[in-house]
Amino acid sequence: MERLSRREFIKFGFYSAVALLGLMNFAFFKKGKEVKVFDQKATDFEPSYLKLHKTGELSRRGERLWELMRECSLCPRMCGARRLEGAKGFCNASSRLEISSYHAHFGEEEPLVGKSGSGTIFFTNCSLRCVFCINWEISQGGMGNPQGVEDLSKMMLALQSRGCHNINLVTPTHYVAHIILAVDKAAEKGLRLPLVYNTCGWERLEILKMLDDIVDIYLPDFKYSSAEMAAKYSQSANTYPSITQDAILEMNRQVGLAIPAANGVMYRGLMIRHLVMPNGASGTKGVVDWIAKNLPKGIYLNLMSQYRPCYKAFDYPEISRGISKAEYREAIKWAREAGLTNVHLQGMTDI
Repeated sequence: MERLSRREFIKFGFYSAVALLGLMNFAFFKKGKEVKVFDQKATDFEPSYLKLHKTGELSRRGERLWELMRECSLCPRMCGARRLEGAKGFCNASSRLEISSYHAHFGEEEPLVGKSGSGTIFFTNCSLRCVFCINWEISQGGMGNPQGVEDLSKMMLALQSRGCHNINLVTPTHYVAHIILAVDKAAEKGLRLPLVYNTCGWERLEILKMLDDIVDIYLPDFKYSSAEMAAKYSQSANTYPSITQDAILEMNRQVGLAIPAANGVMYRGLMIRHLVMPNGASGTKGVVDWIAKNLPKGIYLNLMSQYRPCYKAFDYPEISRGISKAEYREAIKWAREAGLTNVHLQGMTDI
């Protein structure tokens, strides 16, 4: 198999695109659809949510999302749990906010980390519940502490005061109402950082549309291209590929291409993650081909190689090992052949 030059593959398309666009406000058309590219200047950046905060719309959206927990329909499972009455949904969350930790995180994508880290908040519980989850103690084991909306707003402000470049909301879907209400409170007290919606990708369109002009950076996983694999490894979530595809298209409509500012930090845009799994379990070629067909070739894609079996993965022989160099090289080859020009490699360094 052909050995690829990481520098040639990653940087050529990315920096040529930056040079072409000149980091200017720009829009072009692909297959009749407008593709957005936003001016990203660190000196004059203003997060989207500030305008909605000033008009009162931000709190109104938070309240509408809160009401959806009455018979919960925040995630695609739409389990109908009466979370406001104390019942727990499929995600194992009631209306009581639970947070595992918050801190400056330096293990995220480089444009999110910058020099001072990504201000990451890890929310407890999850609606997807993958059998191989590396953070299963948090997402499925309930590791975390009860917090209030006011507490969450203070965390955001604390992360800003520490110099973090953004507020990175990890597994936010089931607590999206709490998050929006907390952002509204924090904005009143000076929050000015971009919001990163760090999600499994499996999001209802109706909920995402309520986040328009609130979220600055979408960071979704695109885990599977196969409904069968999604159902097998993520608790019967056979709708994962179709729903995630629609969700990613909506995210792209809202925030457009992700291109860092001159200081290397990302302030706005769509950044997709895909974790390559052993024995083709994640359907990498299908994921890459769909992205290339439906999104701009310059879309930010983090092709991740750091899969390792965790939690219940050892119950499934085909995913009970890490990926091989050959499997990762093949994934890179597919991305190159699909014409994607802004692919980033994470994990293996000696490919």
